[in-house]
Amino acid sequence: MNERYRLPYANFTVAVLAFFVGACMALMQALSRADLPLPLRSEQIYYLSMTAHGVLMALVFTTFFIMGLGYVFARTTLGQDTVNERVGWISFFVALIGTVLTAGAILSGTSTVLYTFYPPLQAHPLFYIGAALLVVGSWIWCWLMIRAYRLWRRDHAEAAIPLAMHGMLTTVIVWILATVGIAIEVVGMLIPWSLGITTTIDPVLARTFFWWFGHPLVYFWLLPAYAVWYAVLPRVAGGRLFSDPLARVVFVLFILLSTPVGFHHQFADPGISAGWKLAHTFATLAILFPSLLTAFTIIASLEVAGRLRGGKGLFNWIARLPWDDPLVSCVILAMLTFAVGGFGGAINAAYAMNAMVHNTAWVQGHFHLTVGTAVALTFMGTAYWLLPRITGKELRLKPVAQVQPYLWVIGMGLFSIVNHVTGMMGMPRRVYDLSYGGSPVAAAWAEWTTISAVGGVVLFVSAMMFVLVVFATVVWGKVGQAPAFEYAVPLDPAEPRASVWDRMGLWTVAAAALVLIAYLYPILQLLSMERFGSIGWKPF
Repeated sequence: MNERYRLPYANFTVAVLAFFVGACMALMQALSRADLPLPLRSEQIYYLSMTAHGVLMALVFTTFFIMGLGYVFARTTLGQDTVNERVGWISFFVALIGTVLTAGAILSGTSTVLYTFYPPLQAHPLFYIGAALLVVGSWIWCWLMIRAYRLWRRDHAEAAIPLAMHGMLTTVIVWILATVGIAIEVVGMLIPWSLGITTTIDPVLARTFFWWFGHPLVYFWLLPAYAVWYAVLPRVAGGRLFSDPLARVVFVLFILLSTPVGFHHQFADPGISAGWKLAHTFATLAILFPSLLTAFTIIASLEVAGRLRGGKGLFNWIARLPWDDPLVSCVILAMLTFAVGGFGGAINAAYAMNAMVHNTAWVQGHFHLTVGTAVALTFMGTAYWLLPRITGKELRLKPVAQVQPYLWVIGMGLFSIVNHVTGMMGMPRRVYDLSYGGSPVAAAWAEWTTISAVGGVVLFVSAMMFVLVVFATVVWGKVGQAPAFEYAVPLDPAEPRASVWDRMGLWTVAAAALVLIAYLYPILQLLSMERFGSIGWKPF
């Protein structure tokens, strides 16, 4: 292996291991929801596995994969000497220690609080300390990405930021702004509370700080996927990027609009005025626009690729795309499912319609289509693209890699669409026993949950196929000439020059101002109210 890729390789290794364990936990949940007689099935094991699945998939898998991808993009677009290797390893081990502490607290049975860890559910102090260390490790990575960019900028004052790195810097900015909220909650509220320094906690205030972080977290996952869609996919598909400036506009819009949206998760919470909830609704609906721009730009880029490969007529270019390439099939299928999930997200964000699906299975159906497919499937395809380039080994079991994304979409269709349907029927999320004492309403969910369980099994098979391909490539892959890292070239052949869309400092300041406008006054209102607090509660 090339020495320059040992650091990203270590991050990818942790990401894949977290994915493997998280997938095993997900299988148990899917089968349990169908009321199947599993060994050791119990409420305690069910909610423990749900917590582990959420934390490992949503926080550990994504964070480590994104950090590894950031190192690759920085070194291949900005230059090897822009990344401080020693500090990068410090970032890795701090985040790894945090992951071990948090995972250990979950698996010990002392921290069954789900991945959102809402108070008054109380975890062991090591759960919160580990989560804080994971964030600190990611902050060190953010500093490395910013430092790499600044070193590059000194010698390229007039050049546009390479597009892959533009997307990664956008990710960094969104992450820093978002994690301010979770840092305040975890360090200022949850750790003292779990240690007994304070006896009570304000659940609404804690939830507000969490959702300051919780919804931008989605864009922390999504933006690196978008960077792959814009900067890698058109090249692999054999075409060109339809518009480089549009891609930069999209990334800047995410910087501005990602964070002031959290109250749409708190429509049912008291203490927050309807006016502020409605303002966050408008911000949430506004952020649909950059995703629509992305759909237009990427589809146009794929059409260019299909026609350059000989496609004729109105739709024949689709068949000309290299569907046998795992990255191409993963990303296109991820985009299609993301479109379906996006429509559901608009309902979640709508001030009036949210009440119909609030805390129902609809919600888990939605985020498994968006995060669980748009992001996860893109990352899996990216792993197939990255592995030969960073290890110098040919991708093993390529037919398995070619089939795997299709199985994922089939499984996710069965799982998520069923959850959308049962959500509209009133089935709640995060409930172990769906029988409700023999209620006829609950009985109507039974057949649907069986279909959902089948989808969960298909998803698990697909997940294990991905892990198998990665493992086989690393262990048994044939060593050869590592393919070069080549990125998409825009249709306009002119060398892009720095524009207002490359002024990251300007957009960061503007985004920080929007965050203050969105949260400062509502939080001060919450602090000014009479507050009683809640003691901690541990269900198991």
